[in-house]
Amino acid sequence: MLMNDNEVKPHTYTADELKEDVIEMLKTIFDPEIPVNIYELGLIYQIDVSASGNVVIQMTLTAPGCPVAQSFPGDIEAKIGTIAGVNKVHVELVWDPPWTRDMMSEAAQLQLGMF
Repeated sequence: MLMNDNEVKPHTYTADELKEDVIEMLKTIFDPEIPVNIYELGLIYQIDVSASGNVVIQMTLTAPGCPVAQSFPGDIEAKIGTIAGVNKVHVELVWDPPWTRDMMSEAAQLQLGMF
């Protein structure tokens, strides 16, 4: 079927564009105990985005006994899933290497008055 000039073609997203959008969305999600977003806090270890829009995120929490360990990954999956072009999302909690304050961005350290 040919498209006429008035029809809008659906936008296709590159993996790089989607990864940028995923990072921007992660910056809107805050750790429940520390008033810093999870990206700047250094909780995100790896983000893989395929050309088909599948997103896999490896992340950690500030402590293994964190009370949101069971629910937080699902909450993040739901939020990332709202991004246009994202097909499937999987968030995997990892504990190695353990999180330390050194993993925070300079902006997060400034925000928490660590300088």
